[in-house]
Amino acid sequence: MRLLSRSRSVQRRLLTIVGRGIPTAAIVGLAVIIQAAHGAPVATPQTIEVESPDKSVKVTIALRGGVPTYSVSRLGQPVVSPSRLGFRLRQGPALDGNFELASGVTTSVDRSWTQVWGEQKIIRDHHNQLAIELKGPSGDPRRLEITFRVFDDGVGFRYRIPAQPGLSKIEIADELTEFCLTGDHRAWWIPAYEHNRYEYRYTDSALSKTTKVHTPITFESADGLYLSIHEAALTDFASMTLWRANGNTYQADLVPWSDGVKVRGAAPMTSPWRTIQIADSPGGLIESYLILNLNEPNKIEDVSWITPGKYVGIWWEMHLGMSTWGSGPKHGATTPNTRRYIDFAARHGFDGVLVEGWNRGWDGDWTANSDSFSFTRPYPDYDLEGLAEYARQRGVRLIGHHETSGGVENYERQMEDAFALCQKLGIRAVKSGYVAHGRGIRRTDETGQVRNEWHHGQYMVRHYRKVVETAARYRVTLDVHEPIKDTGIRRTYPNMMTREGACGQEFNAWGGERRNLPDHTTILPFTRMLAGPMDFTPGIFDLLFEGYQQDNRVSTTLAKQLALYVVLYSPLHMAADLPQNYEARPEPFQFIKDVPTDWDTTKVLNARIGDYVTIARKDRHSDDWYIGSISDEHPRRLEADLSFLDPERAYIAQIYRDADDADWDKNPYAMAVETKTVTATTRLSLSLAPGGGTAIRIRPARQE
Repeated sequence: MRLLSRSRSVQRRLLTIVGRGIPTAAIVGLAVIIQAAHGAPVATPQTIEVESPDKSVKVTIALRGGVPTYSVSRLGQPVVSPSRLGFRLRQGPALDGNFELASGVTTSVDRSWTQVWGEQKIIRDHHNQLAIELKGPSGDPRRLEITFRVFDDGVGFRYRIPAQPGLSKIEIADELTEFCLTGDHRAWWIPAYEHNRYEYRYTDSALSKTTKVHTPITFESADGLYLSIHEAALTDFASMTLWRANGNTYQADLVPWSDGVKVRGAAPMTSPWRTIQIADSPGGLIESYLILNLNEPNKIEDVSWITPGKYVGIWWEMHLGMSTWGSGPKHGATTPNTRRYIDFAARHGFDGVLVEGWNRGWDGDWTANSDSFSFTRPYPDYDLEGLAEYARQRGVRLIGHHETSGGVENYERQMEDAFALCQKLGIRAVKSGYVAHGRGIRRTDETGQVRNEWHHGQYMVRHYRKVVETAARYRVTLDVHEPIKDTGIRRTYPNMMTREGACGQEFNAWGGERRNLPDHTTILPFTRMLAGPMDFTPGIFDLLFEGYQQDNRVSTTLAKQLALYVVLYSPLHMAADLPQNYEARPEPFQFIKDVPTDWDTTKVLNARIGDYVTIARKDRHSDDWYIGSISDEHPRRLEADLSFLDPERAYIAQIYRDADDADWDKNPYAMAVETKTVTATTRLSLSLAPGGGTAIRIRPARQE
């Protein structure tokens, strides 16, 4: 330790860190870095390491020719090879190289916190953190800070550009972050910069076959390691996509403004966290809460009005062609039709009724009517105030609908009045939409010029956050379609409850090449849904659309539609089909009425991405457990180990399964319902049909 004797301040700093139990390797590296700050000779490259609490994951930060890099290993095996860090700015000091390591501070955190709602009630945040400062050589005032948090299940890191000379404003031209993966891994991905936003079926290919991609993107290595690259706490920044720069290397590609600038702001500026989740199994990715842990705690003091639940609504009938959003003889959002849905919801215990097409602006080509929508004026055949009161009297609430057609400026002009109206009428949830096919989001710049922005650039990130914060002031929760991807902000603003952001159920109504294939929902839990909840709108019972769209259909069995309520997590779940289709099949409908949307515990019992997944969840408000298991186009025989049950109790399992002759294509309605007594020692046999599933409710047996 004679190396440290030159600086008492260095010794004091290291003693503080030693007292926190930080690994010796990290301390030695830190000593070298701090020596650099005091002018002592150091090795080249300068390096520092930080490990996860269980020492399985290690991050190494190194300067290579003045360029900052990081690498990640797990159990001694490389996961991310040395990868570049930094930014390229349009003007001002360069933040892409010629740096020295100035300082580093390492800390540890081990705490637990409670979600307002979620798939897991109590979440443990256990990580080691390393915050480094990079500086220019002697006399060079440039500074860049990078913080790494290392968890047992992965890594998050983010940048901070501190205030410094020459940076009165910041315009980022490029983020230089790389993810140099160690092999041509199998990848599940959707393309970025396409007109239909995130709404594409996932491609399963080698990494080398990918193009520009959205995150989360998920990988399986040749030796069975599972990775997901994404981001956390996206706030006043551009969304990060990835482009394959060369070989197995991805570079961050920030979605630009219309003039090419990636991010605008002023110092100090903080980026979102760049995240790499790591697991030995596909289920380990689902059970990781790293992204939520990298977000700020809840900012809403009174959360009593934020309630998960299930809803029905005037929506699917428009997709089937029975009704229209616009006014006229087939208008769906009429007072009598809405009362019918309210009555149905009240009879069967649903919390809300969504009504689309209630407000003026839908007539004609509504996808081009972005400046025509009113968010406070109903059509003449829709008694908004009377229906809100009728719903309240029946123990149900209306769910509002704000389709903007990409007209963000029009929406922002009306936003305060729109949410104030919701609060006045007792509407506590709003579904919003941003359909803008092929033209992006129109805005007027400071010169009066009309520009088109991407859904996922900084302009829209700011807008989506403004909506969340405005809705919170009026005690309104949100279900956003055509959204910015979830990055865990639901922890900070729990009124941001669910989103679309992938191919949902409506693609089945449109049919043809756009229809979801049987494997689609066996991919979503390991890709899109690693970001957060999805409003997939399951529960279609008329799988063949008999009498409406004969050439279209849903590519699942009936039992699989039930299982999706457990597999595809959302705190707001829709029973998407028509009321008459549910009342025609009361036995399977009972499962939809029973299944909760707020959970205490989530466990993945078995999984293979794109093939099958079985998930068990415990109700937050009872001792009941629910299991959902689904398959792709192939039949499966799986086992559900029930050792998570209380070993001192017996339980009744109510099982909704595919019948022996069920098949999504040939016999989709064939289903059996049976009851069994089970305990913690039971291993349930699950037989899934092609495109099939099993849904199970497990409740404690009554004690005699």
